[in-house]
Amino acid sequence: MGTAQQEERAAFARQLMAVGEFTVRRIEQQTDEHNFWCVDGWEVIAAEIGAELGISRKRASSQMGYGQSLIERLPKLGDVFLAGLVGFRVIAAAIFRTDLITDAEVLAKIDEQLARKAPSWNKLSRERVTELVDWMVIEFDPEAVRVAKQRELDRHIEVRPGQNGMAEIWGEVRGPDAAAFDAKLNELAATVCPQDPRTTTQRRTDALTPLAAGAATMPCTCGSPDCPAATNDAPANPVVINVIAEAATIDGRSDTPGYLPGYGAIPAATVQEMTKHASLRPVPVPKDLVAEPNYRPSAALARFIRCRDFTCRWPGCDQPAQSCDIDHTVPYPHGPTHPSGNKLYCRIHHLFKTFHAGPLGWIECQLPDGTITWTSPSGRTYTTTPTGAQFFPQLAVPTGTLALPNSPPSGPNRDLAMPKRKRTRAQDRARRVEYERTVNRARYEADPPPF
Repeated sequence: MGTAQQEERAAFARQLMAVGEFTVRRIEQQTDEHNFWCVDGWEVIAAEIGAELGISRKRASSQMGYGQSLIERLPKLGDVFLAGLVGFRVIAAAIFRTDLITDAEVLAKIDEQLARKAPSWNKLSRERVTELVDWMVIEFDPEAVRVAKQRELDRHIEVRPGQNGMAEIWGEVRGPDAAAFDAKLNELAATVCPQDPRTTTQRRTDALTPLAAGAATMPCTCGSPDCPAATNDAPANPVVINVIAEAATIDGRSDTPGYLPGYGAIPAATVQEMTKHASLRPVPVPKDLVAEPNYRPSAALARFIRCRDFTCRWPGCDQPAQSCDIDHTVPYPHGPTHPSGNKLYCRIHHLFKTFHAGPLGWIECQLPDGTITWTSPSGRTYTTTPTGAQFFPQLAVPTGTLALPNSPPSGPNRDLAMPKRKRTRAQDRARRVEYERTVNRARYEADPPPF
C-alpha cells in the first residue's frame, strides 16, 4: 500500500508540475495590456487547462497557482513532491504559509528546509504541519508569518446539495444576526394551528421558504377545512426556483424524480407536493422549435436551452443554468437564434468565447442534438454533451441541421469592448502581501520577543 501511495503522489505531482510549467510558459508570452482584461491571460490559461483536464476554472486556477509556486518559489520541495515523498496536503500548507515571503534568499533557505523535513510530515495533522512551517518562517522572516483573520471577516453561509432531495445549510454569522434568524424561525413555526402534524423542528425548517419570501406566516398542513390558520397569507414576494420534471411525474403517473438545478434529483412525491402551489411552464419539444427572428430567444426557446444544457457548456465548467448566458454559436445575425445554434455559457466563458474564439483562436462547432466540439489553437479537440439530456433523453432529440457560416472575423476595435480590471492579478497580490506584512510588522514591533 505504501508503494501505491507513493506512486499516486508522484502521478499527481507530475500533473501539477505540468500545469505549472504550462502556466509559466504561457504567462511569458502574454502582453501587459491583456493583464487588465476581465478575462485576462490567467483566465485564458485556466480555460485551456480546464478543458484538457475536464475540471472547473476555479480548480484549474488553483492547480495553476500551486504548480507555479513549486516551480518559481519552492523548486526543491517540488522535487521531493515529484518523487512521491510528500503528500499534496503538506505541499498545499507549505505553499500557503510561505506566500508572504518576498526575499529570494529567505525563500531559498526555507525551501531547502522544507525539502529535507516535509517527507516526515505526511502523517501529521494540518494544524501541526502549519505550526512547523510557521516555525521556519518566523525564524527567517517574522513579518511573513500568516496570522488568523478576524473571525468576523470569515462569516459565511453555505448551501450545498445533500442526499435524497435534501440540501445542507451551514455557516458562521454574527451573534445578533443568528439570534434574529432563530427568533424569526420560531415566530413563523408558531403561526400554524395546534393540529399541524409536524414537529417544531420540522416547522422551523419548513419556515425557511416563507422567511426567504418575506412572509409573516407559513402554511398549515393539518388538512382541516376549519383550520384557523387556513387563511395564512401567501408570500408577497415569492422566491422563484426552477424544478424540471416529466409530465407523468407531475400528475402522479410516474415515480421518475424531478431535477433541481444545482442540487440534483428530488423525489417524485416532493415534485407533486410543490406543484400544488407552483406555476407550471411546459418545455417545448424539439420538433416544435424553429428559428426566431430576434437576437434574444423567446421565453419558450430559452426555457428549452436551459433545460437541455443544465450548465455552462465549456468543458469542465458546472456553473448552473440560472447563472449562464445564452450564446449564439455563430454570432447573430450571421447565425440564427435557434436551438441548434444556441447554448449556455457562464459569463466568464461567454466573454472568453467572444474575445478568444475565431479563425486565429478557439473554434466551436454545435451539432443539432446540442453537442459542442471545441478546437483549441494548438489543434486539440474537446467535446461536451448537454447535461440535461442525460437526465431527460427527450431533450437530446436533434432540433434540425443548420447551414451555419463560419464565424466572421473580429472587428478592429473588438478588444475595446472587453471589461477591464482596475488592477492586474499581480498588482492585487503585491498589495495583499504588502498589507499583510505591514500588519504583521506592527504587531511584531508592539510585542517583540520574548512574547
